[in-house]
Parts: sequence; structure tokens; C-alpha cells
Amino acid sequence: MSSFLAPQDKPSHSTELTPLNVALALLFVVFDSLLSVTLGLGIASSLLIAASRCILQLSVMGLVLEKVFATGNIFGVFGIAALLNFLGAIEATFNKSKRRFTNMFPLVLLSMLCSTVPISIIGTQFAMNQRPFWQPDQFVPIVGMILGNAISAIGVSMNYVQKEFVQVVLPRPHNRDKIETYLSFGATRFEACRPIATEALKLALLPTINQMSVIGGKSVTQAAMLQMIIMFMIAASSFLCVSATLVFALSTLVDGSHRIRMDRLDSRKPLFYRWRDQAGMAVWRGIKKSGRKVTGRGAGGEAGSEEERQGLLGNQESR
Repeated sequence: MSSFLAPQDKPSHSTELTPLNVALALLFVVFDSLLSVTLGLGIASSLLIAASRCILQLSVMGLVLEKVFATGNIFGVFGIAALLNFLGAIEATFNKSKRRFTNMFPLVLLSMLCSTVPISIIGTQFAMNQRPFWQPDQFVPIVGMILGNAISAIGVSMNYVQKEFVQVVLPRPHNRDKIETYLSFGATRFEACRPIATEALKLALLPTINQMSVIGGKSVTQAAMLQMIIMFMIAASSFLCVSATLVFALSTLVDGSHRIRMDRLDSRKPLFYRWRDQAGMAVWRGIKKSGRKVTGRGAGGEAGSEEERQGLLGNQESR
């Protein structure tokens, strides 16, 4: 008997991961941050903040999902799916988009729910032949993968649309000028905005299309087919989600009277980010004030030092 087992006969051993493994993987992000600081790229803080958020969110979700997986309750599974969509809408609206149109968050959330949930149910039930379709260890990861791609696609499409409406690059004719020209000649707002919507959809779906082009490799047949099914579900969901969001965005920025409404596009930071910045500045001022008190450089000290400087200048002039 051969002492070696065939690949399909080898016993599989799942590796037990610990926080130390996560810390080792985190060193890759730390290395990228250090490289960013060295080269002056300005993305070190973004990398570290994103890594911290990833650790916090996935740790909390892991505790919640462990209980849901253990019970296998359909209401718990759909609750997790709704929560993931809610968090995804927040990410796409307030973090991925540089500007926000009126009522963007509820409209993005509606687009996500109407695309990710039906495709996840149909895909797991029929394409993946999963019975029941809501098995937590299958359904929840599928929803997460679909949402991850949808968030990125929405961010790309919205940033492109908002850039086309806001920036005016001369002397090249701009799409905003083209829209106004089309509207003045009697085109509907959807006809006038079609070039922008088409280009935004192409840009948003380009990463997904590229992933489908290189899918496969040396995986076994079942794993390869499962990967194909998941990629097709991701592509379909991203297309529907981005299309619905584009319709909402363009119908908001160009109203029913065929007018471009730039007043409905907000370039400010989200409200809770402004609150965070104000709180941070207040804390920093308090720390500086406390430091001056400890070192004896308060308001009185500053006034005294100013008087001393004036006295020294007066003595020098008299001499």
C-alpha cells in the first residue's frame, strides 16, 4: 500500500486561527501604511482606520453570527441580512460617495434590498440547489459577498455622476453642458442623462466583469461551478443595484420640470462626521489648555511675558 494518499483521499484538517494570526496578517496593512508615509501617498490613516473598523465589525458580527448559526432560525437569518444591507447602505452613502443627493441613504438602502435579497434567495434555492435556502452558513456569506461588490459599484457610479454634474472642465465640452443642451431641445431627463448613466454603469461593473473573466483556475469541478454561480449572482445584483441607484440619483438631480438641481447635491461631510470633528477639536483645545495650566503658561503668564517683552524693548530704545 502506498504511503501517500491521493489528493481526494487525504484527511482535511481545519486550522484553528487565533488573534495572533490576525495580528500577523495586520502587519501587511502596517507595512503598506509605512510605505505610504515614506512615499507621501497620504493613505496611511485611511488604511489603518479601515483595518480597525474591519476588526471591530467582524468581531461583533462573529459573535452574533455564531448564535444565529447555532439556532438556524429563519428570522435571525433575515435579520442579519437586513442588518448587512443597512450597514452597506451607510458605507455606500457616507463613506464611498464624496457627495450625497437628497434622500440618498434610504434610496440606496431600497436599491440594495430590492437587488441583493431576491437574487440571494433565488440563487441559493435554485442555482445552488440549497434546501432550505436560508441555511445560515450558506445564505449569510452569500449576502455578504454580494453586498461587498454592490457597495463598491455604487461608490464608483455615484462619484462619476456627481463629478460630471459638479466639475466643469474647459475647453472640453462637459456632460453637464450636454445635458442642458439636450433638455433645451426637448429631451426628457432620462434621455439627456443616458450618456452619464451608461458610462457610470460601465465603470461600476468593470471590476466584476474582470473577475468573471479570470474565474476558475485549478479548483475542483464543484468548487469551480460554485464560484461561477456566486460570480453570476454578484454581477446580476450589482447591475440591478447600480441601475436603481442611478435612476434615483439622476431623477433627483434633474427634476420633473427638466431642470438641473444642484441644490439637491450636498458636498459637506456627513452630519455625524462633522460632530466627530467638532468633538475632536474640543478635546484637543481642552488638552492644550490643560497643558498650558500645568506648565504655567496660562492667560496670565502670556500677558506677563508680553509685558516683559515690551519693557525690554523700551529699555533698549532708551539706551
